[in-house]
Amino acid sequence: MNAQKRAYVHLIFVLMGALWAACSAHSPTAAPTPVEDIPASVTGTPTLCPLPTVIAPTPPAVIPGYARLDETTNLHVTGVMKEIDPVAYRLVVTGAVTTPLSLTYDELRCMPKREVRTLLVCPGFFEDEATWAGVPLDYILEMAGVAPEGSELVLHGADGYTARLKLDVVYDGNRHILAYEWEGEPLPALHGFPLRAVFPQQQGNKWVKWLLEIEIQ
Repeated sequence: MNAQKRAYVHLIFVLMGALWAACSAHSPTAAPTPVEDIPASVTGTPTLCPLPTVIAPTPPAVIPGYARLDETTNLHVTGVMKEIDPVAYRLVVTGAVTTPLSLTYDELRCMPKREVRTLLVCPGFFEDEATWAGVPLDYILEMAGVAPEGSELVLHGADGYTARLKLDVVYDGNRHILAYEWEGEPLPALHGFPLRAVFPQQQGNKWVKWLLEIEIQ
């Protein structure tokens, strides 16, 4: 091989090496975006964000009776517990809306997050104080676009329980949330995992657990 050919072959190897190095280089790792700052896309489906994996919580070995204290959480028990797979879970928003929604558990966790410490009151039975965190209800309603004829919402739980709430109450103070966390942890199985209503200033019968559907009427 003459000198010219050797120089040409050497150049080819240099270029191939540079290309391999460029394809193999690791991009700088960006800092995770805080959950509170994750925007929703114009289609209504939120941009996914870095999330820790959540496994459905295990129910306690002994389930207390109705309105009895669950000593594992210091919350009182109401409703019929339903075990729900967070991967298969969907929250649907239906009825008098311009954009019906079907949202996964992770999509909900990537939306703006609000935390409230409030009192859950079931008159004549109990009062429970706790810190809850989740998606502002008004954010979900804005994504769905409530039609002009919509005046109230109906919440449907997996246990068959439903509750009604006037929309003007929902927007009063903007403190209503769809909670997926209790005291910084995923909701306990007995208390609504994966999603429940947390409505400060509303009695406990409006706090639907194991929430599956929000219907606008």
